[in-house]
Amino acid sequence: MSYFAVRKPLHLESRVPVDLSYTSIIPEDGNETERPLVILHGLFGSKRNWGSISKALHRHMPNRPIYALDLRNHGSSPHVLPMTYEAMASDVHKFIADKKLKDVALLGHSMGGKVAMAYALSLKYRDAPPETLSQLVVADIAPSIGSLSPDFIKYISAMQKIESLPTGTIKTRTDADHYLKHYESDLSVRQFLLTNLKVPVHARTDHDGGHEKAKFIVPLDILSSSIPNLGSFPYQYNAEDNSVPTTWTGPTLAIKGIKSPYINRKNLPAFHAFFPNMRLEELDTGHWVHAEKPTEFRKLVVNFLQGS
Repeated sequence: MSYFAVRKPLHLESRVPVDLSYTSIIPEDGNETERPLVILHGLFGSKRNWGSISKALHRHMPNRPIYALDLRNHGSSPHVLPMTYEAMASDVHKFIADKKLKDVALLGHSMGGKVAMAYALSLKYRDAPPETLSQLVVADIAPSIGSLSPDFIKYISAMQKIESLPTGTIKTRTDADHYLKHYESDLSVRQFLLTNLKVPVHARTDHDGGHEKAKFIVPLDILSSSIPNLGSFPYQYNAEDNSVPTTWTGPTLAIKGIKSPYINRKNLPAFHAFFPNMRLEELDTGHWVHAEKPTEFRKLVVNFLQGS
């Protein structure tokens, strides 16, 4: 596995695409460009969250290069405004173009799923060869407009509270979890959020050197102000006549968590309108389909990518 890191600048307003941090798994034959799988994480996620699944997918598709990206304001990618789906899709387009990737399979979960769909629907407006994108996998999100779950706002508030604690209060992730459990009872969700926490080295020792606080690597101020944008979608579905302004007709797999509300009978017509070659599969999970049922999720993705 190889790594590429981008230094994060101060919060900037940028109307141009940014370079995204990524990890890659390259086949033994050295193929870096043909039929790659590009993975996009969800809100508060990063490329690291997809490490195990990337390796599992590689074992079953050894000839495909696999790239897992950090979207803007996540992981090691730049902290920059605006935090919109149009901007994030442009970042992905830049990555694919810079790498000269061909016949790309794009997989996105939650926020990353909306980025993937926005990218697919924008291709006809970009200077991109028609063979750029060949397959699309969307995990538990729909191409619709709606408010994000209040949980996400709650998580940001909790993380801001942790950052505001006096220096030395948070010495370990366990310390941070003590505060976070007042906002979220699910341990797996707390552990996921805490993958973003950076505890200074001096805070984990007994001596009193340095004055750094524990901080989250995601820019909480940007994410907080961008919540309305993240509930939106760049293209609008007209329910009256089942029309959309643009479509992507390539093979598309949508994976729904049965216990999750994000793909539902109200927004499925929009899904089919935007992506007429879409098929729906369900897993007995909540929103975190890939984390709750990793083997089943991997099988669905591999079967789709190898069969479509």
